[in-house]
Amino acid sequence: MLLPVDKPAYDAASAVVMDTLRAVPGAVVEVLGWDEAFVGVHGDDPEAVAQRIRADVLAATDLHCSVGIGDTKVRAKIATEFGKPRGTFRLTRETWFEVMGERPTKDLWGVGPRISQRLAALGVTTVRDLATAEDGLLATEFGPQTGPWLGDLGRGESSSTVDDTPWVPRAHGRETTYQQDLEPEQVDDAVRVLAAQVVGDIRAEGRACARVHLKVRFAPFFTVNRSRKLPEPTWEAAVIARTASDLYRALGDDRPVRLLGVRAEMVPPEGGYEPPRTHGRRGMP
Repeated sequence: MLLPVDKPAYDAASAVVMDTLRAVPGAVVEVLGWDEAFVGVHGDDPEAVAQRIRADVLAATDLHCSVGIGDTKVRAKIATEFGKPRGTFRLTRETWFEVMGERPTKDLWGVGPRISQRLAALGVTTVRDLATAEDGLLATEFGPQTGPWLGDLGRGESSSTVDDTPWVPRAHGRETTYQQDLEPEQVDDAVRVLAAQVVGDIRAEGRACARVHLKVRFAPFFTVNRSRKLPEPTWEAAVIARTASDLYRALGDDRPVRLLGVRAEMVPPEGGYEPPRTHGRRGMP
């Protein structure tokens, strides 16, 4: 059974959670999503801070949470998985390989099935393998930036900055998984519904759509993503829908459709996007 997303309710609950985190003395909060954030704190007893966070969030929302503690964002994020459910886990440079060394690369934050398969083809199957792989080998396969970044990921290295600069979204999208698969002749109508919802989202941002992205999942599970830059930015749902429909027809695939998604990539804000900071406080998500 599929339930519809109650976005206003999620937004309201998320706002209470984030305000609760910001009330922790000395905390810097970097919001990652509805239910996730990095919390940067100074102090010698991060476990005590984690216990306070869990207690305060429960008191404010009746929701339980898990807290990961780390000396980098990557370690803090991965530690959260070990803290579930309703617990706390600490992962540091000293314990990284003990905990993560023999785990598959797909257990790393940022490594999905496709990247893990490409790594396996290089003989890199575990986190320790990735940590000790030559940067040159990784750069040849994944590029001069992504390759070394993956090596750092295998060592648990990343920024420790917790940046509370408000997040500025680059795009807004809507998608629907259908209880009954769509036939090709039904796709245009479904795309128009999604495009209208997306336009409502980008109007709230005050930035027009510059590129349209389409996501199609054919029955049973084959997923395709396509995008197209618009000749000029637009607020028109009809233009976004027509572009998405054109992308769908260009696939030349008449299999039943299980899921559709339409995403509007917006023009950048004035002054561009905020670059990431490179120094800061250690985090707990």
